[in-house]
Amino acid sequence: MTAPISVDSPPAPPFYRRLPAAHRLSDGHVIYWWMEILLVLSFYGIYTTVRNSNKSSPQVAREHAYQLMGWQRTLGINIERSVHEWARSVEPLIIASNYFYGSLHFVVTIGVAVFVFRKHRDAYPLWRNTLMIATGLALIGFALWPLMPPRLLPHSYGFVDTLAQYPAFWSFKQEAVNKISNQYAAMPSVHCAWALWCACILYPRMRHWWSKTLAILYPVGTVTVIVITSNHYLLDAVGGFLVFGIGYAVACLITRSGRRPVPRTNET
Repeated sequence: MTAPISVDSPPAPPFYRRLPAAHRLSDGHVIYWWMEILLVLSFYGIYTTVRNSNKSSPQVAREHAYQLMGWQRTLGINIERSVHEWARSVEPLIIASNYFYGSLHFVVTIGVAVFVFRKHRDAYPLWRNTLMIATGLALIGFALWPLMPPRLLPHSYGFVDTLAQYPAFWSFKQEAVNKISNQYAAMPSVHCAWALWCACILYPRMRHWWSKTLAILYPVGTVTVIVITSNHYLLDAVGGFLVFGIGYAVACLITRSGRRPVPRTNET
């Protein structure tokens, strides 16, 4: 005989709320740290696969570089060569820029994602969606407009590959790195998009002036090192900031978790 069910007993929580390590947002939505890791890893795996499989013609990428430099010359911002040559006269600056370019891109972004998840959990879904949308938009740019970075231009343009000629964690000339990278995926700059993402999260949540200043300086420093290391043009940074802005606007439109109250159901 089946035991009677008390009408006073609360309904069982949905299955997705009974999974381990659930974190409830203030509006009732639930997120899981392990599910977020799986989501981010899966997305990044798809991103790198699509980016690196889209190998473009060097000739097309070079023509786009000449076109972009022409635009910058018209705007009066074609300064990459002068900045790059000046930085090469200060070897410690070049080495520091190599390590900045090769490591902080991932370290800071991951650190900020963990920070916002742990300390400002309601804001996490919006910023996670922003990052994913902006990165997805960058893939479209890589596919539609492959661009040769300054370091791959003919030597007469005066650029060198600092990652190959000075100490660094890695270089595009390493066989393993070259096989898994698309060196013409330069427009927009994902480094700059991710750096601005970090700054926009950190600045309003920092309590001290020095920490707010560091948040602001991070994307500024990122733009500086991508030019110093001859990995990008200035307009690549503008493209990165643009896809971030679009990503944020779209994320604001589609994100519900942590932002809107969940309608209450009638209890009996």
